[in-house]
Amino acid sequence: MTEQAGGARVVVGVDGSSGARAALRFALEDAVRRGVPVDVLTAYRPPEIWLDFYAVGDVDLDRAERAAAEQAEAFVAEVLREGPQPAPEVRVRAVLGTAADVLVRESAGADLLVVGSRGHGGFSSMLLGSVGMQCVLHATCPVTVVHSPEAHRDRWLHHERARRGRTTVG
Repeated sequence: MTEQAGGARVVVGVDGSSGARAALRFALEDAVRRGVPVDVLTAYRPPEIWLDFYAVGDVDLDRAERAAAEQAEAFVAEVLREGPQPAPEVRVRAVLGTAADVLVRESAGADLLVVGSRGHGGFSSMLLGSVGMQCVLHATCPVTVVHSPEAHRDRWLHHERARRGRTTVG
């Protein structure tokens, strides 16, 4: 099910990270305040897509979609227990593509797109991850980037390590 949902809604991207948890909490609270549903999206790309051009492999997109959706649904169920009660209507979908492309495309017609400041990307010192940056630059609705306490702690630890590594010549 990859068709674009319409109508008033809050869209949030999740990948299982602490940033996604903070973004989902924010999206749930905002949706309750607005009285709109939440579309929770997770992007998936089966590993076979990344194989060498000449490699032969079977791509079972249905199985990859089900696995991604099941992971997202379990993540959402966990966060919903901590969220506002009563919870808003929540629709969970796994969509084929890169996270940034999926979220930008699904932002069309939304009231708000919510992303975590950093997901599972590789640069812990970055204040804003590449997916968040693409969403801020290209989404067709307002975007909220939510910083998780864990991401803040990781940036602080990185900063402290870098500071201790500096030497002054005097």
